[in-house]
Amino acid sequence: MSRAILQVMIRGRVQGVGYRAWLEYQATTCGLEGWVRNRRDGSVEALFAGPPKHVADMVALCRHGPPSSRVDSVTSETADVDELNLRRAGEAFSVLPTV
Repeated sequence: MSRAILQVMIRGRVQGVGYRAWLEYQATTCGLEGWVRNRRDGSVEALFAGPPKHVADMVALCRHGPPSSRVDSVTSETADVDELNLRRAGEAFSVLPTV
């Protein structure tokens, strides 16, 4: 089975509006692995791993976000499988501390 791993940066009004919790729910609903975290510059960073179509669909969802957010830009790049090691042990998808 093919697997895609993308690291995504989301900019706009995405902190303090439930974006990380929304993203965690969406990713786990899609059966994706990975993590999400706030960055000190006000952006949100996420990593998604799973079937390519599900990962692409998740990136598309990031462009809209929850109703209270405003997404200005979403950029993504291919990531290495080692990036998945940032997750908490035993979790398929983790919400990580701010960096």
